[in-house]
Amino acid sequence: MSTTMTIRFDEETRLRLDQLAGAMQRSRSYLAGEAIREFIELNEWQIGEIRQATEEADRGEFAANMEVKEFFAHWRSRAS
Repeated sequence: MSTTMTIRFDEETRLRLDQLAGAMQRSRSYLAGEAIREFIELNEWQIGEIRQATEEADRGEFAANMEVKEFFAHWRSRAS
């Protein structure tokens, strides 16, 4: 099931969306819907991760100083 929603774009964004829609042989509506869906998924994931990290921090679940030093030492050695 789908629903209709009106959104406003500046002219440059509308033109770019039209060009992209033409190149992909999709409608503006389809691309806008996909962009909104991806935005929601990304932000839901990010907020979930932040909430989980906050809950862990509230429980006092932190990495020890030595663990953090070892982690960065490992990555420094791999970057060389």
